Amino acid sequence: MAAVQWRPARVLALTIGLGVIILLFNFHLLDRDPVVIVGDQRISLKKEKGKPFAVDPLMKMTGPPEGILYGPGQAERVNATLLSLVRNEELEGMLQAMDDLERTFNSKFNYPWTFINDVPFTKQFMEATKAKTQAKVYYEVIPKEHWEVPAWINSDLMAASASLLEQQGVQYSGMKSYHQMCRWNSGMFYKHPALLKYKWYWRVEPKVHFFCDIDYDVFRYMQDYNKTYGFVINIYDSPQSITSLWPSVQEFMAEHPEYIHPNNAMKWLTDAENRPEHNEGANGYSTCHFWSNFEIADMEFWRSKKYEDFFNHLDRAGGFFYERWGDAPVHSVALGLMEDKDKIHWFHDIGYQHIPYFNCPNSDKCKGCEAGRFTDGQGLDQEDCRINWFKYAHMN
Repeated sequence: MAAVQWRPARVLALTIGLGVIILLFNFHLLDRDPVVIVGDQRISLKKEKGKPFAVDPLMKMTGPPEGILYGPGQAERVNATLLSLVRNEELEGMLQAMDDLERTFNSKFNYPWTFINDVPFTKQFMEATKAKTQAKVYYEVIPKEHWEVPAWINSDLMAASASLLEQQGVQYSGMKSYHQMCRWNSGMFYKHPALLKYKWYWRVEPKVHFFCDIDYDVFRYMQDYNKTYGFVINIYDSPQSITSLWPSVQEFMAEHPEYIHPNNAMKWLTDAENRPEHNEGANGYSTCHFWSNFEIADMEFWRSKKYEDFFNHLDRAGGFFYERWGDAPVHSVALGLMEDKDKIHWFHDIGYQHIPYFNCPNSDKCKGCEAGRFTDGQGLDQEDCRINWFKYAHMN
């Protein structure tokens, strides 16, 4: 057989041909929508300009979680409480939230309510909230040692830091009580003597709305299916408020590599493709987090040695007071690193609003909530981080 003569023209033609094939292949890949499969549903993650999805997944996900679910009276209640950190002056907003949750869920299951404040509750608050439920109600005060600013925090540095954060537009940075609240929610609430008897909690804040009938015991679902944490909204945080959080977490990981779970959500925590400016501003952290004004979770995770070591490391770093580290990113980072991501559940079927964000399923069980709506604010669609969670973790 005669040898092939590789003349310049032939090489050029072959190169052009290969280039066309590669280009067509790439166009084919670009044309394909990223898809996740949930049960028998194929849900596109294709983006629209300025929005995380062309069609919100909640338009197709309508029912409760898969599996055996227990309705009212079908199984014993689990060891759980509805939990609210609330002030006396927030009574009106608390009553509205109670109305919603009692109507949609708790009037069927009668889980106890636990209200906690940094000062004693007034008679008016207690009488009004008791009138909203048939369940038991408890009123507790935070121990001073759990609420006070730690002795190792420099008050002058704290004041100077707050001033700088205010100049950068970081919300609530000048409110001492907000910093205290974030620290308490991050590493103190589950140590309260009144909560030690409980394993599970559902966090409920004043002024939130619940839109959908929940006809199964969510705590029983979490227990039966070995879940640790349930969320509804997954968003980005302000990088300016947590610039040193991730470097502090990296120090902790270097000291305790044994705590990192093999099935972690590290890629969700460190994604730099979506909102790369957030990753850069937060020094390697995507700022994605579960919005913790809604949490259904197992307090045994927070009570574990690994989380206690994690919280103490962050607490000593000072970021709860020198920056504005919130309990949402602290909880989310801990879960994303140290828990099996398959034990984290998205309650897509629970209709919920905490201004300005929604979780609105397309279900006939829901009223007063526009299906698939994420926000009632302008220019906030980009704050939705669910697409990253679906990409790097799962959709259930």
